[in-house]
Amino acid sequence: MSVVNLVIKEGYIRSTGEYTGLLTPVSKQNQYNCTFHVQVYHKDNVANVEQLIYSALTSGYENISFAIQTTNISIKHIEPKSCLEEDISSLYGRYVWPETFPQVTAEMGCRKPVSNRAYRLCKLDIETDTTSWDYPNMKNCDKFATVSDISNITVTPDNAAEVVDIIQDLVDVQLSNNSQLSSSELGLVMKKLSEVFGVSIIEPKLGVNIVNIVANILLSETDVTPVADIVLDLTDQMGNSMEFQGESIDIKSPALVLSMINVDPDEFSGLTFGVSVSSTLNPEIFVNQSFVSKPLAETNVTISLPAEINNFFPPGVRNTTRVQFHFYGTPDLFQDPYLINEVDGNWTLHSFVVSASVNNSQVLNLKERVVVTLKHEETRRSKCVFWDFQKYSSLGGWSSSGCETWNISPHQTSCLCDHLTHFGVLLDVSRDPLDPEDVRILTVISHLGCGISSIFLGITLLTYLIFEKLRQDYPSKILINLSTALLGLTLLFLINSWLASFSNHPLCITTAAFLHYFLLASCTWMGLEAFHMYFVLVKVFNTYVPAYLLKFCAVGWGIPLVIVGLVLAIDKDAYGSSVPDRVGVALESTEQFCWIQNNIFYYVTVVGFILLIFLGNMGVFIVVLIQIKKMRANKPLAKSRTALQDLRAVASLTVLLGLTWSLGFFSFGPVRVVMMYLFAICNSFQGFFVFVFHCLMKENVRKQWKAHLCCGRFRVNETSDWSRSVTVDVRNKKGNLVKSDSAHFDKTCSTRSLTPPRNLQNIHAARWQ
Repeated sequence: MSVVNLVIKEGYIRSTGEYTGLLTPVSKQNQYNCTFHVQVYHKDNVANVEQLIYSALTSGYENISFAIQTTNISIKHIEPKSCLEEDISSLYGRYVWPETFPQVTAEMGCRKPVSNRAYRLCKLDIETDTTSWDYPNMKNCDKFATVSDISNITVTPDNAAEVVDIIQDLVDVQLSNNSQLSSSELGLVMKKLSEVFGVSIIEPKLGVNIVNIVANILLSETDVTPVADIVLDLTDQMGNSMEFQGESIDIKSPALVLSMINVDPDEFSGLTFGVSVSSTLNPEIFVNQSFVSKPLAETNVTISLPAEINNFFPPGVRNTTRVQFHFYGTPDLFQDPYLINEVDGNWTLHSFVVSASVNNSQVLNLKERVVVTLKHEETRRSKCVFWDFQKYSSLGGWSSSGCETWNISPHQTSCLCDHLTHFGVLLDVSRDPLDPEDVRILTVISHLGCGISSIFLGITLLTYLIFEKLRQDYPSKILINLSTALLGLTLLFLINSWLASFSNHPLCITTAAFLHYFLLASCTWMGLEAFHMYFVLVKVFNTYVPAYLLKFCAVGWGIPLVIVGLVLAIDKDAYGSSVPDRVGVALESTEQFCWIQNNIFYYVTVVGFILLIFLGNMGVFIVVLIQIKKMRANKPLAKSRTALQDLRAVASLTVLLGLTWSLGFFSFGPVRVVMMYLFAICNSFQGFFVFVFHCLMKENVRKQWKAHLCCGRFRVNETSDWSRSVTVDVRNKKGNLVKSDSAHFDKTCSTRSLTPPRNLQNIHAARWQ
């Protein structure tokens, strides 16, 4: 027999008591309570063993210093069970401790080094008389040094939490010594975490440790692309299966945030989740139990779920439907290698990623859109996208299907999507942004120029519409249509940002479509000016063309209408709100702008269209210059023209034919900024230049002003010789093709003359002086 687990507790000092024969006075006697186990190694009669123990305890003991005498003895026979075999894993490796008898120490060889031994006691509890394994004595063994060592660990329901602790410690050590995990180490960590999810119930404490492991890996330089799907699947499983008390729970780390909310389907009216990111602290979470279309204040990410989500809740007991939100602080899990090859730009992810899902449900084709608002640092053209797990043969990639892009500020983009998944914002980095100071100056120039042009285009239109004598030839009528188109373009440009500030997507589509229409109409009428001028100067013939101006109007206003209508029919979301980062409408701006968002439509219907008009107009421009040279060489009267007059004629042609729009094609490379300034100045002030060359500098217009708007000695008699020589009666039944004041470049041959010879000099002055 042997005594184990002896426990002695001091009792109280006795003040009275019977004489016990001890040498110690009664007043100094102490009482102790002793509890212990007596281990018997051989089989014997229980009564005999108890008698032996009792006799040993009552025999007493004394020496010259003290005496011991028992006063109350209680003996109980127990048969404790052995400690069962146990498989545990720790930083020292995996150990399978064999079944061991109570109060016996089991021993095993160490994993590292194999020559040493590890010990573990099968402990018998003195209070409960039950057995359990004591903590292993591993002082002679070495801990695992690397993540690779966890391959020896077998995950079980009992050791799952411990395995996660081991992985977390090893990952922390590894990343403190190196900037990244190797692909094999990363794969091993993900494999073991997947095994934990397969065998264990995920509780909040375990979930926090797993999130910290993933976050630490994401914040390192580890390439997580090969295991991205595994990580996303693990976080989704965690959100679906975590058991917690209360209605919601949040798990936060700098790179990963999970928020799980149990909702009541009967009371669900929407749900809004927001995250505010700090550079030093864990993200801050905001939750609103309603649908909020605008982003929550001070948040970097906001996602709002409409009440229609209720239709996708799985049937079940109240308060069991779970909605979960995920926030990813790094883009490492969402790498799409094919973005650089997109036909409509060089896109890259420049925002956080946020996701929402409903437990055991796939939310698709919502009529009420999910609103996702994401902040981004750069002010480039943006596009809302979601992570499509099936794209590129299930490799995953970004897709914009089902999402509308709505830019609410230069650094904030809202996405209106009809499904739930992972959302982000791509920015087009195909062009380097301008310096902020240049952008500010260009913005001022653009708005100032468009404002001035709008005023003077209005004056030009009023002048030609009020004074009938000014609009009796075709060039003047073409000029009226061109001025109308330019006025619509400049006015829409000026109010575009104001309309975009209402954050109304249909309104922005309408604004962008009208702006597109007036831009195309302006270019078309510039082309028609060139077409008309070409036939006047080169292809003159005396054939009557019925409804000549009506056909021009059908082309000038009809072709832009067809183009815009096709864009709307193919994809109305090609129009939207963004911060302009390219020359297109007229110019640069730092404010939100309703314009074309699709590069394909932009380059085909804007760049391609303008290029086509420019090439035609440039050809006409060259022909006109040749005609000027011939006229000066062949006509004595023309030789008297000064270089200033020729320069004025060239400038007038340049404005009328819109040749300055070609500057946009040269805004690249080292001269990009210079060309941008020239483009902004020339095109935003085009309406003003139209007024200068075709109103202010035209003698017939000035005389009409003097005849009708002036009084006294400044007033001109309307019956003067000038008034009779302004133009030819448009009701001439012979109806030449064009009765134009551009005819001063005609050949001297009378068979090619379009207007009476006596009016030639007057007509010349009306258009080109």
